[in-house]
Amino acid sequence: MSKSRNFGLGSRDMSKAAAFAANNAVRDGFMGFKHAAGIAREFKQFAAFARDNGVRQMEFVTRELVIRYGELLADRVSNHEIGQGHAQNAVSAINSVMRLATQGEWQRVSPTKECGIDQRSAIRETPPTGLDRGSLAPGLAALAERGQAIVELAREFGLRTKEVSLLNAQGALREAQTRGVVSISDGTKGGRPREVPLNRDNAEHAARQLAALERAAAAQGTARAVMPPTQNWKEWKENGLREIRETLQQYGIDRLHDLRSAYACERYQQITSHAAPCLGGQAPRDIDRAARQQIAEELGHSRTSITNSYLGAHT
Repeated sequence: MSKSRNFGLGSRDMSKAAAFAANNAVRDGFMGFKHAAGIAREFKQFAAFARDNGVRQMEFVTRELVIRYGELLADRVSNHEIGQGHAQNAVSAINSVMRLATQGEWQRVSPTKECGIDQRSAIRETPPTGLDRGSLAPGLAALAERGQAIVELAREFGLRTKEVSLLNAQGALREAQTRGVVSISDGTKGGRPREVPLNRDNAEHAARQLAALERAAAAQGTARAVMPPTQNWKEWKENGLREIRETLQQYGIDRLHDLRSAYACERYQQITSHAAPCLGGQAPRDIDRAARQQIAEELGHSRTSITNSYLGAHT
């Protein structure tokens, strides 16, 4: 290890050291100014993540840490917060900086194979894991009460993990009991509030939704939201949610976001009386279009084309 921090790149700050490494590569003719600026910018975001996880020097950056960061990016891609290309480039930027810093000794992290950043089409072609509640049950049973609340609300209401985490489940339960809807305002994409109704098409599903809210309200306790009162969103996302995701993966549930797709596929079946396209179904085009519009609204999307990533495409 170098006697000075960050492989002797001229700064004790990882972000600045990364910029120095990129600028050195420009000077030596290995990359252009624009590319160097881009990888330095992306590495700065990673450096903040690393710092929050107790890593302040490049010498202590591990492949496992980069993979964890990449998995968070993969979740953001699944939630349509960032594009696949952006996420892949972010991981590639970290690889570039670490390769420069270690003079080629860094072993590259694959954005797709190791981080799960999907390189395929955004059109879903396979059923989401967690669609069958029986297959979800073992993973659910392995979680603590708060984790169970996160999973159940994502599955029964189609909520994003941030929306679930910031939800006041106790207030949501009262609203569902009195108005038949749950208002979602915190953690929504673009800050757009919406109302998710109890399922008017299926009484059994509506009963499950209420039961999930009741259990989540109990898990919430004296906190203001479902996530622990001792953590902010960033801390919870990088620790508690990661542990929930890893536990579910042990039981065959690929991602928390798959539960949102499972909700969408179930709603499509209820509305159209046809299986979703990713399950081999094909509703008449006018019925398909109307169902997608309703599901898009319930999921908090303004464009029905987004539903291709949840349901598959109509052919």
